[in-house]
Formats: sequence, structure tokens, C-alpha cells
Amino acid sequence: MKRELVMGINAVESLVENSPERVVRAWIRSGNRRLELLERKLHDHGVAVEHADDHALDRMAGKVRHQGVVAEFRPRAPIDDNGLEALVAERGRRLLLLILDGVQDPHNLGACLRSAAAAGADAVVVPKNRAAGMTAATRRAAAGGAELVPLAVVTNLARTLRMLAEQGVWRVGLAGMANDSLFEARLDGPLALVMGSEEKGMRRLTREHCDQLVRIPMPGRMESLNVSVSAGIALFAAVRSRMASCPPPTA
Repeated sequence: MKRELVMGINAVESLVENSPERVVRAWIRSGNRRLELLERKLHDHGVAVEHADDHALDRMAGKVRHQGVVAEFRPRAPIDDNGLEALVAERGRRLLLLILDGVQDPHNLGACLRSAAAAGADAVVVPKNRAAGMTAATRRAAAGGAELVPLAVVTNLARTLRMLAEQGVWRVGLAGMANDSLFEARLDGPLALVMGSEEKGMRRLTREHCDQLVRIPMPGRMESLNVSVSAGIALFAAVRSRMASCPPPTA
């Protein structure tokens, strides 16, 4: 697979901590304590490091903020339809998925990956067409989350939702006009949380393949939230529900 660039301290640090064998080399700026620690970590894993100034790093990073470090690496291929079905079968009742229907901003995708990683989700699922994919901007926004939670890219989202139903996965879609509250929804057991695009929300066919449509209660004066914020709220509502149904063992 073609090599890519990743930039940003958290993104590079997560990559070298979780998959050092995929890091080819790195360029780093001197004079910052966090960068010095990262450089030492790169050296400890046998990664070739070159010093570079901001001008050279800016040229490599393009419009993505690099924070003084850029690394070249071999990307991991996303999960395909077959891989996702195998993951669903393997995880069973513990499954937690975040499905994004047409989210097109790579920064929103990255923020969703970050929240999904923090919540312990098994994968973030996106359609192959008309949606953001794994780019340098996505990885930077994910702040390391892109190395902790897999991205599944599926050919047909409606077909994927049907597969999940056949596997016993409860599909909860977030929609601003829904009658039911997220905080009263069934969120334990195998679960797929479904979010729509930034402007139009879920497509009709996606909504029809959800078992339940819910809204986030907003007693304040705002009518909507950014998709990545909504995803974070929904994911941790699921975490809370699961912790309540299966509390940790007492000492």
C-alpha cells in the first residue's frame, strides 16, 4: 500500500506506540519538550528521525497543522464488508459501532474517531461513496484515535444495516425530530449508533433501517449540534447504560 504522511504530536505518538512497525521515518522540529520526548520514543523504536524547520514541515503538511512533527508510514487498510461482518460475529453482545451516513468533513470524521476510541467502540463505519475517508486531516483531528479504532468502509450502508439486524444488533439512529429521547433508549447489548451527515442528517433509507430513532434532549436555545459532538454524547450514553447493566466486580 502507498505510504502516507501523518502529522501532529498525538497522532504520531499514537502511531509509534501502537504500530511502530508501520512508521518509516519522521521529521521533527527541535526545542520543545514534548517533541524531544517523542523523538526519543521514535529512536527507541528504531525509526529514522531527521530535524526540520517549520518551513520544511509546512511544505510537507500542506494545510494540516503539524505541531512540529511529520511522519511517513504505511497505512493500515480499512475494514471491508466481509471484515466488518467477521468483527460483528466476534464481538457478539459486547459490540458497539458508530455508523456515519455521509459525513463529509474529514475533521468531523477525525473527531468521531477520537470519541469512538475513548468510548471503546469496535469500529466506525462509513459508506464508500460521498463520505470523508482517512486523510491526514482526519488523522490529525482524531489525535491518535485513528490508530485505536478501526475504520470500516462499506459498499452499501443499507445492506450493512440489514446485516447488522440479522446478527441481532440493535440499530439506533439520531434524528432531531424523533419523539424518543436518547437517554431513554435501549443502549445495552450489541449496538450500532447511526448518525447523519452535517447538513441533511440521515438519508431516508438509512432511517428506515434503524430499529429506533432518538433525539438528544436540548433544553437550551440551540436547535442542533455538530455531528461529532452528537456522536460523543451518544457513545457515552451507551457507555453509561452498559456500565449500569454490567457494573464492575467489587473487590
